[in-house]
Amino acid sequence: MSDIASRNFKSRISGLTSNLPILIELIVLQFLLSVIVYSALRDSFTLTAFFILVIIESILFLLFLIYKRDKELGKVITLIKRITNKEISDQSEIKLPQSLKNLETEIKLMHKKNREDIDYLKKLERMRSEFLANVSHELRTPIFAIQGYLETLLNGALNDHEVNTSFLEKANAHTQNLNNLLSDLIDISMIETGEMRLSFRYFEINELLDSLTSEYEQIAQSKNLKLIFSPCQKNIKLYGDKNKLRQAVGNLIQNAIKYTENGFVEVSVVEEKNFGRISVRDTGIGLSEEDLTRIFERFYRVDKARSRDIGGTGLGLAIVKHIIEAHASQVKVTSQLGAGSEFSFHLKK
Repeated sequence: MSDIASRNFKSRISGLTSNLPILIELIVLQFLLSVIVYSALRDSFTLTAFFILVIIESILFLLFLIYKRDKELGKVITLIKRITNKEISDQSEIKLPQSLKNLETEIKLMHKKNREDIDYLKKLERMRSEFLANVSHELRTPIFAIQGYLETLLNGALNDHEVNTSFLEKANAHTQNLNNLLSDLIDISMIETGEMRLSFRYFEINELLDSLTSEYEQIAQSKNLKLIFSPCQKNIKLYGDKNKLRQAVGNLIQNAIKYTENGFVEVSVVEEKNFGRISVRDTGIGLSEEDLTRIFERFYRVDKARSRDIGGTGLGLAIVKHIIEAHASQVKVTSQLGAGSEFSFHLKK
């Protein structure tokens, strides 16, 4: 607010100084005119009459200034009405007299800011509509699947020992997917509304990553993948929220395993000058140029059909992005279609 007040004050001073030469000229002209009239008629004019003449001229002079300002004010009001009625689409259409150039500049800045705010609100509205549509779709998928399996069991399959256990296991898997989706929705809602609280402290990064790779090792082995952990030679401590970073790196490892059919997934940490670089690299399907620009969008899926089969909420990478950005860092992605991907970020030492 202090910057705005300062700018408005400077604008007013500038406006006065820009009109100062004209005011001085008019005052001097008025005075000279009065002196000339008094000199020509001094024999018949008393000093009192001279002062009365000066007062009358002053009044006329003020009336002239009021008229001039009223005319300029009328132009300003007309311009503002045009802006309010959305008759002006470009700043080049905003024009005022030379004496009001500073005001013209301020109105142009206001118009630009209003346009930007309106565009931003429209973008938020589109995002909200897309988000609601995506959430509705993602919720319907597991609910309909669970409903289908339960109806089949109730209609007689419950007594069929060849399928009843299988159907119950599939229904249970969909309830787990539904639970994961709701958990991710809560997480991303808290992050985007600023309700996520981070607890920053130093922690041993090798210990965290070793624990994570051990946690996902069995899932990798079930796909005949090698899950490799390459620790930092020196057991360095990095600064951040250990639990949130565990969630972020865990999401990256899960994604790497899901989209890798052959080869390995490697989790590594490398010490740099003032940072530690954490990366998750895989030999999976890789990403196209288009995918690289959109993978951090909520509910965006690289391969929609395949993503449905392997599970996932479509919110994992969006959550990763927010958590890492909350640590004053960014997730960098390098990928080649058909040759794998690498996700990395830096943390302060």
